[in-house]
This record gives sequence, structure tokens and C-alpha cells, in this order.
Amino acid sequence: MTAMTSRPALGTSTLEDVDLADPLLHARHDLGAHWQRLREEEPVHWQPPRAGRPGFWVISRYDDVMSVLADSAAFTSEHGNVLDTLLAGGDSAAGKMLAVTDGRPHKALRSALLKPFSPRALDVVVDSVRRGTRALVAEAVGRGTVDFATEVAAHIPLAAICDLLGVPVSDRRHIIDLTSSALSSPDGVPTEEATWASRNGLLLYFSELAGSRKEKPLDDVVSLLVTREIDGRPLTHEEIVFNCYSIIMGGHETTRFAMIGGLRALMERPDQWEALVSGKAALAPAVEEVLRWTTPALHAGRTAAQDVVLGGQFVEEGDVVTTWMSSANRDERIFDRPDEFDLARTPNKHVSFAYGPHFCLGAFLARAELTALLESLIELVGHAEPAGEESYVYSNFLSGLSSLPVALRPRT
Repeated sequence: MTAMTSRPALGTSTLEDVDLADPLLHARHDLGAHWQRLREEEPVHWQPPRAGRPGFWVISRYDDVMSVLADSAAFTSEHGNVLDTLLAGGDSAAGKMLAVTDGRPHKALRSALLKPFSPRALDVVVDSVRRGTRALVAEAVGRGTVDFATEVAAHIPLAAICDLLGVPVSDRRHIIDLTSSALSSPDGVPTEEATWASRNGLLLYFSELAGSRKEKPLDDVVSLLVTREIDGRPLTHEEIVFNCYSIIMGGHETTRFAMIGGLRALMERPDQWEALVSGKAALAPAVEEVLRWTTPALHAGRTAAQDVVLGGQFVEEGDVVTTWMSSANRDERIFDRPDEFDLARTPNKHVSFAYGPHFCLGAFLARAELTALLESLIELVGHAEPAGEESYVYSNFLSGLSSLPVALRPRT
């Protein structure tokens, strides 16, 4: 058995010295104590410019995070919603992709996409997720030792979202490679060249897929985007491609990191594993606690659309504002014992799916995928333990393990 190792806590330093834009920081350190300090001392904190990058606001308390995310008039997504993009000057998909669109265009596009992501429409997909997840876990148990991150978790959400988008099975290995390197890196700080190559690869892929659906529409989300009119006009080819990119990234990366982190937390806490298996912890609250505990998307970025006072600080129009869900989900003002992993926790109003107009479109599907995984673990796995060295992704936006070798013993 290989013992799990936790990342060391960040050493004491002035708040201004901590560079939250640095992917190395998030990969190598547990920032729990830093977030607690920010919540107590400077809940609306200005991180000064450095290394040629602009400064930005850091919002760490739950109530402030909710306030910013709920108000798209004062804090717009239209310049970008990820820190790296905002610090680089803006998002080229602004006004074209759902995630970086506000107001009437956002409402119209979101309305069109709600139907294929509704519980009723997802019945067939969720059934496929259950069967596919059980098969993956059964195969992993049969092999005994696997890298749960790459051989199990990576395939569950990807299969579901690719089914929705109509991506052929033969192309899915290629899609995994591209999504895994578009916002993070498993082996060091992601380079600008590598991330752009991956993002462009995804955009090119969906450009070609959208082209084929224009010629022959099928029953999938890409065909819906190709044939649907928004505000009395068809979507442009660019809008279709950008939204396919957004759906594949949102539907794959975050859910797989929640799955990996959830299994790690269960291995580390036998009492919670027993509570899950015995039924003392029901599946629905267990899923919510996995989402709160892992918080796969660290932050959501916005730009101040007007001068505003937030938490006693004057935020100027044009300032980059980052809301950190990773801190809000451990806010002791909201959560009792926030640093304990408790599968029976209730209430559990985490912000892992964000909040407000940009609440995650795929929340129901993500919950269904996590439920399917927990069901399969309960049914098939008698014992799980670490079997090698784990590693974290390098990213200032995504949080999770890129590798988690585990030994699985079957339930008898």
C-alpha cells in the first residue's frame, strides 16, 4: 500500500506576495489556510500587477461570491470568465459563446440549449452513463490496479457529453487529449503554445463536425445549434463552434476531477466509505458533498462593468474581478465544519456549479454521472487503496488530480 500524501500548506507570507495566477501554486500547495486568512482579513483583496500582468480583485467570502455571480449588469462575463484570458486582454469568443455572453443574447442562447440538457431529454444518456460507468468500474476491479484518473474517470463524463454532441466513438481518445491540455497540464506549467494548440484543435474539430451536420443534421446538440434560430436569426458558424467548445470543456474536465477527488477522499476516510456503503449517507447528499469538497473549477472571472463598492472596497469599471469558489465552499460563515468531508452534510448550498445567470447548464448531467460512479463503487468495490504516486494538474482554473493509481478489491 502506498500512503496518500497531502500537498503542503502555503507558508506564511504577505497576502500580496501570493500569486493566485500561478498554476504552480495551485498544483503544489494546499491553499486552505490562505483562503481562510483572506476571508478574515481581506475578503475583497487586490492582487497587484506582476510579471507584466494586470492586477485583479480576489473575492473569497461566500456571500460576496454569490453577489458578484448574480449581478451580470455590474460584473460582466463578456470580456472573459477565466483569469488567464482576462489578464491577456479578453476572450475572442465574447458575445458568441454562452459562457461569455450576457443579457438578451445569453438568455436566448441558453433557452435554446436548456431542452437537450433537461432531465427528461437526458433519460437515454443517463441510462447509458449508468451502464458505461458500471462496465468501466467492473473492468478496473477485474484488473486490480489502475490509474483511476486516466482509465476510469476520464471516460465517464466524456462519453456522456460526446453522446450529446454526436462525436463518434472513434474520435473520443483524440478529444480527451485535447480537453486535458486546453486549460491545464499534467506535467508542469502549461505553455501558451500548448494550450492554444489544444484549444485550436478542438475548434477545428467542431468546425468540421458542424459542417457535416449542416449537410446532414442528426439528433444531437451540434445539429440543434446548426438548425436553430436565436432571436430570429441562425447562429453563425463561429458561434456554433465556440459553443460546442464550451459544452465539451464544461462537460468533461470538471466532472472528472470531482470523480477523482471523490474517490481519493473516500480512500482517505474509511468512516465515510462505510457510511456510503451502509446507506447511512444517502447518494444525493453524498454527491453534493463530493462537489463541494473537490470544487473542480477554482474561480469564475468577471469584469466590472461600472464603478461599484464591494465589501468596502472601491472597484473601478474595467477591473478584473475573480470569485473563488474554492474559498466560498469552505466559508465557515456558511458551512458547519467546512474542512470535514461529510457525505451526510445538509444543507449544502455549495457554489461548485457557480450561481446566477451562468449557473452550470450541465449540472443535472454532472450529478447523474457522479451518482452512477458512487452506485458502481458501492456495488462492485469492497476495498480501495492508493497504489502509486498521485499528481495534480497545473492550472489556476481547474483543480484536481491528473493521476491517481489505485488498487481495487471486489466486493464479496
